[in-house]
Amino acid sequence: MTLEELVACDNAAQKMQTVTAAVEELLVAAQRQDRLTVGVYESAKLMNVDPDSVVLCLLAIDEEEEDDIALQIHFTLIQSFCCDNDINIMRVSGMQRLAQLLGEPADTQGTTEARDLHCLLVTNPHTDSWKSHGLVEVASYCEESRGNNQWVPYISLQER
Repeated sequence: MTLEELVACDNAAQKMQTVTAAVEELLVAAQRQDRLTVGVYESAKLMNVDPDSVVLCLLAIDEEEEDDIALQIHFTLIQSFCCDNDINIMRVSGMQRLAQLLGEPADTQGTTEARDLHCLLVTNPHTDSWKSHGLVEVASYCEESRGNNQWVPYISLQER
């Protein structure tokens, strides 16, 4: 491996860490400010009513769920809609970390039904101009990925 390749690999790893931290920061801030829609069906309803308010769509799935055909069909339709409406979109793995970030109860046996965290929308209503460092970083990464013909970039959230 050449020095240039080593530097490129190191820069890519550092970029992924920065983007992952930005996504985590963005999700926490969006939830705190009631700018987060959670769930495949809830997200589809919002995108149907007001797609212009959606600034980011995260599709979350872990490896063991990759064979869920119904979920993959939902993801395909959502991805298509997002591309048609210029909505930034990312694939995310690490459902446990996602649940932790959003304050989901660790054990929901019999008490309450866990929320569907497979699709998350971050919204920015037309009435205000919410600026978040995380949102700027993630949007920049999505745009850069599209420039490299990677239409749906992927990140992995690591458990802590």
